[in-house]
Formats: sequence, structure tokens, C-alpha cells
Amino acid sequence: MPPTPLPRPTPPYPRSLRRRLSAAFAALITMSALLALGLTDSSTAHATTAPATVAPAANATICNKYCDGRDPALSGGDRQPVTASIFSRSIVLHFDDADAMAWASIDNGNPGDEVWIDRSFDGGRTWGSGSKLGDTTTPTGQRGWRTLMQNVDDWNNDGVGAVRACGKAGDRPDIACTAWARTTWNAWSRSTAAATALMMSFDRGTGLFGGNGWWTAANALTAIIDNARTSGMPSYEYAISSTYDKNINAQEGNFENNYLDDTGWWGLAWVDAYDITGDSRYLNTARADADHMQAYWNGTCGGGVVWNETSTYKNAITNELFLYLNAALHNRISGDTAYLNRAKAEWSWFQSSGMINSSHMINDGLNDSCANNGQPTWTYNQGVVLAGLTELSKATGDQSLLTTARTLADASTVNLSSNGVLREPGEGDSCTGDGPSFKGAYVRGLGHLNAQLSDHPYSSVLTTWANSAYAHDRNALDQYGPHWAGGAGSSDYGCQQSALDLLNAAG
Repeated sequence: MPPTPLPRPTPPYPRSLRRRLSAAFAALITMSALLALGLTDSSTAHATTAPATVAPAANATICNKYCDGRDPALSGGDRQPVTASIFSRSIVLHFDDADAMAWASIDNGNPGDEVWIDRSFDGGRTWGSGSKLGDTTTPTGQRGWRTLMQNVDDWNNDGVGAVRACGKAGDRPDIACTAWARTTWNAWSRSTAAATALMMSFDRGTGLFGGNGWWTAANALTAIIDNARTSGMPSYEYAISSTYDKNINAQEGNFENNYLDDTGWWGLAWVDAYDITGDSRYLNTARADADHMQAYWNGTCGGGVVWNETSTYKNAITNELFLYLNAALHNRISGDTAYLNRAKAEWSWFQSSGMINSSHMINDGLNDSCANNGQPTWTYNQGVVLAGLTELSKATGDQSLLTTARTLADASTVNLSSNGVLREPGEGDSCTGDGPSFKGAYVRGLGHLNAQLSDHPYSSVLTTWANSAYAHDRNALDQYGPHWAGGAGSSDYGCQQSALDLLNAAG
């Protein structure tokens, strides 16, 4: 059974604060990630000392179209995205994008200089201990040399790879490596490149992203499915069945657990999985998830689903997910009335609950007196409701629901922007925990609404945000950080999922 998520404290603290890293730990992660991944660096790196952790698979000889060890003279192309330097030597990473292979070179040096390639299957976080693929030295009488070509990916084992070029002067111990990079294989657009980068965090052992992520893994899988739908790239659809088969009996079974919002995220992921595969087992699991949530609807504060099986707290995200999931199920089940009635009841209660404030923004939930608790207006609380109202409008034909959604979207696109770019309230520099996934859920919902409205009023803002993230928040591996307007930060699958959701929505 895969690892279960860490226990979470009870409210009234909002989710992102309950799971937020301490400032010191976040700073440590940011520092190490910047050094290893070069998120805010240029394409040129300098001498670094980063210890490798053991990952033998990255060492093994790989055969895709060609096997490791192919002569670079046979390459049909030579793209050079990143370089490094040490003691006047130039170290360059070369790509043959057509064959998805790479080689390294060292120049402007002396005989005996050494050059090699490191290969990683988790985005540069680990690589083979002592791998030094293609390790070679500059021959006598030469000032430079190159390795043989190595495969970047492992197609036979669904391994999404990254490589870097490393080298050293023959008479010194210091080593320099380029930033990690990869070929343009499965990366012909901004969104497919981001999807490929996200798949570097897919743990083939657990079938989850980041090893043991739970609700965040549901969002990452949803982003991958949405990318397959919008881009037409089916390469990573294997993650759907892998996630399902490895986790169907985890937690309480059927992707249910004691956090009802977690169950809602998974239910929606399986709706998306059903849409792209047509496999009824995914739809049946989504139905089981909705039924599980329904069991925790009660009369406290007049209705709504509780956040946790043992809690009385009524929060926005759980109930928005309940609205969205039930409306989506109705739209896919012929003759249904039960899921439609649940969705209608949810919206009737939610809109009068007090969680929507006078600025048309949605706070985190209700206090013990059943009044708005005034907690921050997290982005995902503004976004999931948009998708839910869009689905409910499709189900009922009620256009006033789209009018309401538009009012909410108009408010959030303005109130949550800083210098014209979306920013999470209290946005930090870390990409771990819950908060980094929030913006993705927001733009996904905004994108659903935008696609349904005939004038597509949010296309411009989605494009602006996507352009900013692409220009200011991306490294050579097409990994994204937490700040779409730019700035120091780490990189991990939570931020990557949000960026992919943005690029999917922007088109």
C-alpha cells in the first residue's frame, strides 16, 4: 500500500497554513533546488559540487531508437541549450532532438581534460552514483573532445529523463556541470514541454506524483489528462491506469479518505479519466467518491458537506468540489436525477451560506457561528466554483449560473492579480505542500468557464499569465516555480502542476 498523507490539524487554520513549511525549511529547499535545477539561472553554469544519490537505472545502457554510445557524427542536429565553464574550459550539452539523444563536449583546454554526461529520471534530483555516461578524456594533441551520444529517456520503462554535461581540467579536482536539460521530444509546445517536465515527478512505484502526494497527485494527474486532451499528446496516458491500479485499495478504498475534499479531487480526476479513455471503471469510481461525500452532508449551518469525517467544519473547497463532481456526473450518466438534485441542493445552500463575501470573493469557510470566517480568499476557492457552475449550467440550461460565475471570475481575476499576474495570497517560495497546487485549480476552473462563454472573456488574462510564467518562471527543463511574475523559488510537482494547468487553459 502506498504511503498515506501526513496527518493534518483541525480547522480553523486554512489548508495552506496547516501544511506550510517553516520559513527556515522552505529557504533550505529553495537554496538546494536553485543550485540543482537552475530555476532562476541563465543557460550558463559554473563549477558546482552536488553529490549524486544512488539511482542505478540511470546508469544502465538504454536502447530506444538507438542504443547508448552512438557516434555524434551520425547526429542529424546539434542544439546547444546550456553551457558551463571552468578554468577557461567550455563545457557544452548537445542534443539531437530528432533521435532524443545527447552528448557533451569540452573545449579550449588541454589533453587529459575529462567530460561526461549525468542522466536522471526525476528531473535532476537524483542520478546514478558514479554514472559519468560516456566518460572520456581529451586525446594527446587536442584541446577539446566529446562523449558519444546517450539516450535521454527510457522508452521501454516509461522513464522521462534529463541530462547534463559535466567536465574537469585534467590537472585539477574541480568539476563543472551545465544545468539539467532535455530534448524537445514530447515537448513541441509550451504545454507539452511542461507536461513532460511534470512526468519527471511521477513515481512509477507508487503511481503517484512526488512519491506519496495524495490530493495533490489527483490534481497533477488531472493536469496530465487535460494536456492529453488539449494537445493531442497521448504519451503519458499510461499514468491513468498506473495510478488507478496501484491506489484503488489505498486509504479507505475507491480513492476515498477521511478528508472529503481529497475525495472530491480524486472523483473529478476519474471523471476526466473516463472522458479521455471511455473506461467505465473510472466513472464508477467517481460515482463512489460522490456517494461517499454525500454521506457527510448534514444540517449544520443549514446544509453542506463537512471538511473531515470527524469534523463539523464547513469549508468552501469541499462544497465546491461536491457541486462540480455531482454536476459532472449528471452530465455523463443518462437518465440521472440523483446527482443533479445533489448539485442543485449544494448550490442553493452554498450561495446563501455567507462564504461569498461582498466583494464577490470566497473565503475559506464558516466559523462555529455559521458565519464567514474571514480567512484568506485562496485562489482555488475562486476557481473550482467556476467549473462547478459551468457544469451545472450545462445540466440545467440555466444561463443565470454562467452570469453568476462571470461575476465571481471578474472579481477574482482583478483581486488576485499583482502587477497583472495571478498571485496566491501569502505566496511563498516553496513548491512543496498544499499551497502550490491552488493556482492550478483556479486557472483550470477559469478555463472551463472561459471555454463555455461565447465571447471567451478570460482568454487575454490567461495568455498574459502564461506568457509571464514562461518568460520569468521557467528553467532549461521547462520546470516552473511558484511565482509566475518571476522571482526566486524552488521547483517541484505542485508548482509544475499549476503551471501546466495554466498552459492548458491558455491554449
